[in-house]
Amino acid sequence: MKKLYLLILCAFSTPVFAQTNDLRSEVSRKADSLQNQIITWRRDFHEHPELGNHEFRTAAIVAKYLQSLGLEVKTGIATTGVVGILRGGKPGPVVALRSELDALPVTERTPVPFASKVKTMYNGQEVGVMHACGHDSHIAMLMAVAEILTSMKSELHGTVKFIFQPAEEGLPPGEVGGAEEMVKEGVLENPKVDVIFGQHIISYIPTGTIVYRPGGAMAALNGFHIVIKGKSSHGAMPWQGIDPVVVSAQIINNLQTIVSRNVNITENPAVVTIGAIKGGNRGNIIPDSVEMDGTLRSFTDADRKLLWDKMNLIVKSTAEMQGATAKVTTRNGDPVTFNEPALAAKMAPTLQQTAGTENVSIGPPTTASEDFSFYVQKVPGLFFFLGGMPKGGDPKTTPANHSPDFFIDESGFALGVKAMCNLTLDYMAANSK
Repeated sequence: MKKLYLLILCAFSTPVFAQTNDLRSEVSRKADSLQNQIITWRRDFHEHPELGNHEFRTAAIVAKYLQSLGLEVKTGIATTGVVGILRGGKPGPVVALRSELDALPVTERTPVPFASKVKTMYNGQEVGVMHACGHDSHIAMLMAVAEILTSMKSELHGTVKFIFQPAEEGLPPGEVGGAEEMVKEGVLENPKVDVIFGQHIISYIPTGTIVYRPGGAMAALNGFHIVIKGKSSHGAMPWQGIDPVVVSAQIINNLQTIVSRNVNITENPAVVTIGAIKGGNRGNIIPDSVEMDGTLRSFTDADRKLLWDKMNLIVKSTAEMQGATAKVTTRNGDPVTFNEPALAAKMAPTLQQTAGTENVSIGPPTTASEDFSFYVQKVPGLFFFLGGMPKGGDPKTTPANHSPDFFIDESGFALGVKAMCNLTLDYMAANSK
């Protein structure tokens, strides 16, 4: 099987690379020359982060820059989204490239001089705001990709659609946005997208390396909320009540059997987590009710349904067994981020030639989710991870994405730019008429 996979890669790579070698050299030269500008852009976005659906300053900067390149620019998509369209000089496919715009409700602790001092209201609370997931670098890199590919406009076999998307990190209850809303508003149409590429910088992957995974790369997400109704009583006389705290503890333990006893983990991982539990206000009062919030993660539609069905059954049966009642509501989140295996195989040589074969690897599935998944439900796509950990760093101790101490090595940005440019050029060369 491994030999067959290599033969597929070799068969694809030779003609495509032959057609784009000159452009690839130009991409490398221009990306390196733009490195300082990318860092400047990134630091500005980092110092002025904005939460989902509120990326007004960020979107305005992006739109103005795309307009300065002479692109067709559309704004206000899914609230603050920006799309730039570059029509190449020759016929060919439509390639979409995506970046996120939003930051997180996290108070920054890094000592960098461009650290965020921004505060805002989120879910009724004052919070710090930080680009704690690297979206600031994604914006800056895609702006550079737009500049480089625009400079090659006459040589492009097709059209490039630059998608700058708001609200990837999710929104407070009642709001809509993100990739799902972008798709609903037609971002993959007019012109119709044939393929989409995206990347995500990761703080614990070494700078200069790329990791990808064919098939299910990132998990589907379902959030859920549980309300256990019991009967209040004095804490010294529990027999007079129905204790929802004890019922909740039993439910939490029983839920762990879903993955350990029902999911075939040799095929796909899965996660059932209770992340929040609220109930009672004194040690000597058994409360009427307890509320819990949690998340389900899975990699297939079948496992997604299995987790949901088993969770419902366990929660309600455990509560009933103790004389309590339980109500479960779910919030559908991101689907599985699925890298079309045939596309991943075809584009792997591009990543390898860009970063060096030794610097590109197939990684394990990750149980984090990504709303890039909504795009790849409609068109084939490839989503890969870009290293952002300084050389010599320890992945076990490096602050992870979403941490207030999140830090990335800016020297890796040029590689991200080259990868996105070369994926576009090679795909166009292989699929132009």
